[in-house]
Amino acid sequence: MVRRSVEEERARIVVIDSLNGYFQAMPDEKFLVLQINELLSYLGQEGVITLVLLAQHGLLQGIGSEVDVSYMSDAIMLLRYFEIAGEVRKAITVVKTRISDHERTIRELHLGRDGLRIGDVLREFQGLLTGTLAYHGNLGSLLSAEPPPRD
Repeated sequence: MVRRSVEEERARIVVIDSLNGYFQAMPDEKFLVLQINELLSYLGQEGVITLVLLAQHGLLQGIGSEVDVSYMSDAIMLLRYFEIAGEVRKAITVVKTRISDHERTIRELHLGRDGLRIGDVLREFQGLLTGTLAYHGNLGSLLSAEPPPRD
């Protein structure tokens, strides 16, 4: 189906949501990692942008996964939840890119009706990626719940 979509229908983007579900759908398959690696190689050779989503085990645990996809990824973006002042917020960072250097900061991410907003660097936080969060700042540096006024 994927090859037909790429070769006949000229699909340019493929999303695998999620890699966890892909592996759970075929638990007895012995060569699943090899198959996904071959699929990603094929898609890359065809110039197809491929997004592979991998859910963490447990909503608020530290980083970890049963599947290591870093060696077959050109870029890895990490989305994390964090809690501050009684609210659950989201953070985003790029932890790997194969083709270029990247910003190595962690920023707040807001997805809502108003679209996507990226906040300032979360400099007052320590332990965002490990899940052992400590905050040393004021709340004014965080994104407000309301979108900024449009010009």
